[in-house]
Amino acid sequence: MEATPLTGRAAEVARKREATGLNHTLGIVITAATTEQVEAVMPITPAITQPFGFVHGGATIALLETVASAGGEMVCDGQSEQPFGVEVCVRHRKSGKSGTVRGVATLAERVPSRRAGYKLIWNVAAYDDEGDVMSDGHVVVKVVSKAYLAEREAERGR
Repeated sequence: MEATPLTGRAAEVARKREATGLNHTLGIVITAATTEQVEAVMPITPAITQPFGFVHGGATIALLETVASAGGEMVCDGQSEQPFGVEVCVRHRKSGKSGTVRGVATLAERVPSRRAGYKLIWNVAAYDDEGDVMSDGHVVVKVVSKAYLAEREAERGR
């Protein structure tokens, strides 16, 4: 798939996520990214199917965590904060064998975290080419300050 031309921070987030790692392997391309909503597509290829030819649920979950994590990166201050996916709760409703899967994450809530930072709760859904929901649920992304992370790392080193 070709990368969709995005601008500014959205382009930076997309390039970083599309270039390497699991997102690259799965062919995930971020098509839209704001602080409120992120969308991406993933082609249905043999690389993401289970032995019976249907989309593997794990690939769908990876797509949905990708859009929520990219949303966390869009929300946080990249210079001083770091987002981490900490919870995924997804229910699979149907599968597919061809076409694409479109993942959408919509910010539902921002809440303080008990120890540090804050949590972003993203409602997520994956759709087939006909617009039917394949999977849906939520992903929680925790955002913590890089200073806090450095303190924790120093404590571990002692």
